[in-house]
Amino acid sequence: MGGAADAGIRAHPSSGLSGEALAPGDKSISHRALMLAALARGESEARGLLEGDDVLRTAAALRALGASVERDRTESGNVWRIGGGEWRAPRRPLYMGNSGTGCRLLMGAVAGRGVAAAFDGDGSLRSRPMGRILEPLAKMGLASASENGRLPVRIEAARRLAGIAYVLPTPSAQIKSAVLLAGLGAEGETVIREPVPCRDHTERMLEAFGADVKTETDATGARTIRLIGGQKLRATAIAIPGDPSSAAFLVAAAVIVPGSDVLVRGVLLNPLRAGFYETLREMGADISFENRRSQSGEPVGDIRARFSALKGVEVPAARAASMIDEYPILSVVAAFAEGETYMAGVEELRVKESDRIAAVEAGLAANGVKTESGRDWLRVFGRAREVPGGGHVATLCDHRIAMSFLVMGLAARNAVEIDEASMIATSFPNFFDAMKGLGAVIEAAG
Repeated sequence: MGGAADAGIRAHPSSGLSGEALAPGDKSISHRALMLAALARGESEARGLLEGDDVLRTAAALRALGASVERDRTESGNVWRIGGGEWRAPRRPLYMGNSGTGCRLLMGAVAGRGVAAAFDGDGSLRSRPMGRILEPLAKMGLASASENGRLPVRIEAARRLAGIAYVLPTPSAQIKSAVLLAGLGAEGETVIREPVPCRDHTERMLEAFGADVKTETDATGARTIRLIGGQKLRATAIAIPGDPSSAAFLVAAAVIVPGSDVLVRGVLLNPLRAGFYETLREMGADISFENRRSQSGEPVGDIRARFSALKGVEVPAARAASMIDEYPILSVVAAFAEGETYMAGVEELRVKESDRIAAVEAGLAANGVKTESGRDWLRVFGRAREVPGGGHVATLCDHRIAMSFLVMGLAARNAVEIDEASMIATSFPNFFDAMKGLGAVIEAAG
């Protein structure tokens, strides 16, 4: 929305949304594509890269570490060319902005390269835990200093890292990925066991770059990943699919705005990222997956979503890892369902860009929707088609809170206003254009 995105934004009740949209490139895969390309021999090419602030911070950090990262503008879209090679210690701290994924994964990659580096970020990122990354890296032989497990962090050049056997204490692809990236430069084998499977983009992309990664799944569903250190990655071409976490806002809007029929093209359909869509279907949402195909080792397809009468459901804790970023928008959808929706095992939401459980509850309360919560659970009391709206929501500089409540305003009885929206560009730079293209009424608050 241009400069208007720096001020309050209001979403108004809208008539049926229709048409097609493209979700931006997947953020998780974009970070990994840049990092692995910078670790590989030769020049790699990435298309469809998310060009939001978080990913651009990773690109800038890799340049500071000595990699060549350039963007070419073409008629068919931007092409990123990444040249790997020897890394060097950066002259100043790597400023990662608000990017938890970029910061945590890059710590592992830097550790594996044996260079020293300091990391810092904005106020939100400084409040988020980094000890969960530094602890397994210390077991591998990395020395570091931090502010009680938070940024700023400095890691020392590791002359020798050793592979470890590590059980993930919480379902976190960021911890797993940091250890795997460090394991590339470690001696011996790195073995990670995840009792609850979490997103596997790092394993898939390591294989795309020529690494030998072995994954085993036992009878309980727990997975074990094995990686031998010292492997050399080969440059490759990566086509990045649409982000299912961003597509979730478009799909959610279609499901709750009466008369809607929307097609979102080219979305990642990795089963370890599909919890939100599985939950919507359980709630009665009319969602179908079309034109399924494979793209750079990942399953991709188009998602068609239509307005639906929804019912509340219980979302099991085991599903949290596959939809952790989608709980804010699921909470909004739950407000339009008949009955209660209970979400278990969501403690990780307390340490995201904001305390997302608290932010969601405050936003729903401001718009006439009752909730209850505990340390690791949230309950939303749905009001079906009787969501009052009309509230003002504090986003706490959290892009997913901002987008979630703008979607609410499209289906509530009264417009919903958020205090600020510039941070949406970190994950969905064309959010407003995409929404307006489908017929959504969103404007600057005047």
